[in-house]
Amino acid sequence: MLSYIHCAKCVGIQAVPVTVEIDITLGIGIHLVGLADAAVKESLLRTVTALQSRGFRIPGKKIVINLAPADVHKSGSGYDLPIAVGIIAASGQRELPELENYLIMGELGLDGSVRYTSGCLPVAELSAECGLKGCILPRESAVECAGFPFPGVYGAATLDDVLRILSGEEDVSDLKVRMSTAVQGTPATGDRIPDFSEIVGQDSAKRGVEVASAGSHNLLFLGPPGSGKSTLAKAIAGILPPMTPEEALITSKIYSVSGLGGRNVLYKRPFRAPHISASRAAILGGGSGENVMPGEVSLATGGILFADEFCEAPKSTLEALRAPMEDRKVTISRLKSKIEYPASFMLVAASNPCPCGYWGEDGRCTCTPAARAAYIGKLSGPILDRIDIQLVIKQVQTSDLLGSHRGEPSAAIAERVKRARDIQTRRFAGSGIFNNAEMTARQLERFCPLSPECKSLLGKLIDSLGLSARAYTRIIRIARTIADLAAVESILPAHIAEAASYRFLDRRNIMDMA
Repeated sequence: MLSYIHCAKCVGIQAVPVTVEIDITLGIGIHLVGLADAAVKESLLRTVTALQSRGFRIPGKKIVINLAPADVHKSGSGYDLPIAVGIIAASGQRELPELENYLIMGELGLDGSVRYTSGCLPVAELSAECGLKGCILPRESAVECAGFPFPGVYGAATLDDVLRILSGEEDVSDLKVRMSTAVQGTPATGDRIPDFSEIVGQDSAKRGVEVASAGSHNLLFLGPPGSGKSTLAKAIAGILPPMTPEEALITSKIYSVSGLGGRNVLYKRPFRAPHISASRAAILGGGSGENVMPGEVSLATGGILFADEFCEAPKSTLEALRAPMEDRKVTISRLKSKIEYPASFMLVAASNPCPCGYWGEDGRCTCTPAARAAYIGKLSGPILDRIDIQLVIKQVQTSDLLGSHRGEPSAAIAERVKRARDIQTRRFAGSGIFNNAEMTARQLERFCPLSPECKSLLGKLIDSLGLSARAYTRIIRIARTIADLAAVESILPAHIAEAASYRFLDRRNIMDMA
């Protein structure tokens, strides 16, 4: 008897159909074909033991298991469950009339329990696209789908739960994952988020942070040790609004295929802070063969990638950020595969201005001009072009430290940021982008028309600062965000002037500074 079970394989953050075909005929042995890796081949022993532990017999015949299409590599332990169900159906030990109506994935324990499998969120999306009744997943994996309107997602704890669903004879509503958005909340930083009212002074820097957060613009802090760079960066997480459903789906799929999925990911903007010693593969993503995993730039999609001590990182790692910062995606090529992951993040970088850290602080710097030039020179022109907002942070004045005045709380700033983001959500609805920083050249023409006064001012600024064409477009994007914060339709000269004031670290000025 021949049985067919719907499965899937993740390529990037998209799932593609895989069919498990099982045939039981005269002969001996269990044969697995279809370009399976070691983890899939080992599934045979796990599956046989799990079936026997649940009281099923293994037919004393030839069992042929084919994973189609046969020219696509299959990896992981998620094929355990469909193979086990297929053997039960093909041997006639249980009638499973609903077998062809569900997509099934999951790893089996030796006792018949169903264990977590990565990539189940794209699998649930695929089952909806294919018009199936739904999908059957491990209970720990199925919760990833709770925040999204995928029909018929069931979470199974044991093989018996799966057979209950496929028999079609019992009420299995207790296994169905319920749609819930109760997980919306503050971003996932892993630590307590500082409030802006706790940060003394730095009013101009706080304004720059607000603008950057409102449009998801890349941001660089340059200042001495102890000036509050890291605290400001961490506080940004407290003023970002929850992700839209479209953003949340993209980010959650990345975490799902990484094996980091779960209820805590949904709608919370990620805050990734890799150490400066992280390898290029850890930052961009990598792996062997087709098992290419997303890196930090992808895991930060929709949120913040915080790079502390930016100038201390290897230059090759810094330069590797060029393409993701510009293209909002990363492509990882291997000999037989090419995987693309989203990488639409807000870079927040912090660095000292020189090796000792005190350049510009009343003669405290002990570095030679050559040392300062070499240090700040790690920030190449192409990297600086891609950093929209560049802020110099000064040491906090004693009067500010001893005074009782504190700035406005994060909640007030967050409200203005949310209003600006809401404007951008309506502006870019259906376009596939979510904020001003992602605008293309065509969208700049459409949404950022400039008056003659703005064009004249912008031309003078470009000539005086020696900015590139990329910096020109980024000034316009920042000006659009400033206008959104002010809730005005048109970009004004004042918006252009403020946007240009955040572009002082161009290549010419860096050499002067050193």
